Amino acid sequence: MSKIVVLGAGIAGHVAASHLRRKLSKEHEVMVVSPNGNYQWIPSNIWVGIGRMKPKDILFPLAPLYAKKHIDYKQAKAVSFHPEGDSEENKPYILAEYVTGDEKGNQERVTYDYLINATGPKLNFEATEGLSPGKNKAHSVCTYTHAQEAWIALEGLIKQMKEGKKVKILIGTGHAKSTCQGAAFEYILNIEQELRRHKVRDMAEITWISNEYNLGDFGMDGMLMSYGSNIMKSSEMVEMIFEDRGIKWILEAGVSKVEDGVAHYETLDGAYKKESYDFAMLIPSFSGHGFKAYDKSGEDITDKLFRGFMIVDADYAPKPYEEWSVQDWPETYQNPSYSNIFAPGIAFAPPHSISKPRKSKNGTDITPAPPRTGMPSGITAKLVADNIIEMIKHSNDELHHKGSMGNMGAACIASAGFGMTTGSGVSITTYPIVPDYNKYPDTHGRKLGKTFGTIGLAGHWLKLALHYAFIYKAKMKPFWWLIPE
Repeated sequence: MSKIVVLGAGIAGHVAASHLRRKLSKEHEVMVVSPNGNYQWIPSNIWVGIGRMKPKDILFPLAPLYAKKHIDYKQAKAVSFHPEGDSEENKPYILAEYVTGDEKGNQERVTYDYLINATGPKLNFEATEGLSPGKNKAHSVCTYTHAQEAWIALEGLIKQMKEGKKVKILIGTGHAKSTCQGAAFEYILNIEQELRRHKVRDMAEITWISNEYNLGDFGMDGMLMSYGSNIMKSSEMVEMIFEDRGIKWILEAGVSKVEDGVAHYETLDGAYKKESYDFAMLIPSFSGHGFKAYDKSGEDITDKLFRGFMIVDADYAPKPYEEWSVQDWPETYQNPSYSNIFAPGIAFAPPHSISKPRKSKNGTDITPAPPRTGMPSGITAKLVADNIIEMIKHSNDELHHKGSMGNMGAACIASAGFGMTTGSGVSITTYPIVPDYNKYPDTHGRKLGKTFGTIGLAGHWLKLALHYAFIYKAKMKPFWWLIPE
């Protein structure tokens, strides 16, 4: 019998646990350890943040589902990693601390044969002075609670606008190295449409602020794409959308401090500037959780498992941008020091950014971190689960399932406004996620035909359909596995 422990119950963790349980016999134990009591479909947080969905529409409790599906579940957070056990416990384990109920605060050694670290990122608000959800008129949509609080504030602002107040709205990234520009992009377009729906668009100045070098970079170094019968840069597409919506933009901006209604930022040319606002939604930087790891004797071996996020089969050797390659990116998400530990989704440490790194004249890194959105998180989690299943069934360590972001495509449906007849979506498919400049030197590292974009009502319908499809899948309803990651 094997015991597989999955840390985290987000997209990657839940996908991995679901596939493991479906494909392994009941003699094998699948356990999820997560501080979160609910599963949430994060892509729909945007709609909670504009009041078009409620938190209950995008989440469900984990405990009843896991009990029904014979997945063991502990509502606890990982504290430290012990991949060799210790003087009292021969098996590898993680030290977990319960976060709720009568056991809250108690710690427990959770042993394992295989470990999947799917803890995702820490939302590193403290990396930007004064940035905290609901503080200084700045908000977040990174969780459903943040999104609900953002809507409450935005709804209050809309009431003031209807009473004649003119306002400034600032949406974008809240740190020089933030990622998730796509979520902010969705939110700014949804806010703009909601203001039109409430007939107060003329009362608001809406501004995009980002650490991107160009519009449409999205932490992916931008894209050259097919757009209808034309070839278009992603920067041109986003500029077209913003101009059509009357949205201003500030680029090359590393936000360093937030005060009440004021965002301070540094630009690549070394200037220090500030932008005032009445409502802001600024995506924080992401970081690892600060986990520690120890060997059997209690010596600190954190550098074998973590470099912020978890170390996997990537090439972390420092090299200049011109020498970056898709071969730098991991294929199996297996830790090189401990072959029974894996880290799919956002939990793995990327070898470097995807966008070209840039420093300001003052030496500040102002570069988007690489995005690892829902689709790649699900794909990498499934391949990790499949590899573990084969390791268990065939009693060998050979990994047949591989998937690098350098040879993996992704589809992103960015909501541009909610409404069955008035909604809109920006649909972008890119292949590969990490540009391969050697294979596709003339098309910005990606294959035209597999990298394309469209805008329109159909995009909204598709995103709404995916919302219901993926919640159905996450609830492990009949034939859930037929819905692709």
